[in-house]
Amino acid sequence: SSETRVNVGIVDGTEAKPHSRPYMVSVQSNKTHICGGFLISDEFVLTAGHCRNGILTFSFNRSQILTVVVGAHDLRNSKNSDRIGVKSYIPHPSYTIHLPWNDIMLLRVKTFNLNNDVKWISLPKKGEDVEVNTLCSVAGWGQLQTNGPLSSLLMEANVHIMNNSECYKRWGQTYYSVEQMMCTRGNGGSCRGDSGGPLVCGNTAVGVTAFGYISLCNSPEKPNVYIKISPYIPWINSIIRNVK
Repeated sequence: SSETRVNVGIVDGTEAKPHSRPYMVSVQSNKTHICGGFLISDEFVLTAGHCRNGILTFSFNRSQILTVVVGAHDLRNSKNSDRIGVKSYIPHPSYTIHLPWNDIMLLRVKTFNLNNDVKWISLPKKGEDVEVNTLCSVAGWGQLQTNGPLSSLLMEANVHIMNNSECYKRWGQTYYSVEQMMCTRGNGGSCRGDSGGPLVCGNTAVGVTAFGYISLCNSPEKPNVYIKISPYIPWINSIIRNVK
């Protein structure tokens, strides 16, 4: 049931230092933030597959056009940021709406200028795993509390990587794939509107924020879940390299 799964702002986090995460983008519909995302090249943003369906706005339909905002910190102030059009939407070929599997999407975006506030983040190698208890971080403009308001400022929180079989036990096979997913624990974490943003360990984006518990953001019983990027590296590279 969709009751246990929600497309996930950061709760119990702190404001990020402005432009300290130059890879972060706000994915928007009608100039309203709906998801996070992150630059992985000078032409591509990685985000969650379900961000195409407009989770925060019920009036959304698939033909609506998304834009991405790069170089942003305060979404109310567009002085340093640029709004960029999306040329093409490339969800993973095995992604199906309303199911949690393969919930990952590339956006090919129109050209933009790279600078200190706008640059991409590196990805892991194929099959690379992150050790349990590694300290990582998440960031986004999502809700500051369960059913609360979205944040206009980029927020961040530290999280630790959880044991994958423990995540599987907490969520069960209806929602969780040990091969495709990973999860985290922490005092702070993701909430609605943070979907599509990166789970960052060191200087590498290792996961795409996917879902959490609908009744409580950052629930201790139902940890936040991310699509693990490393199994998707061959697919990502095949798309990026075949750009004409």
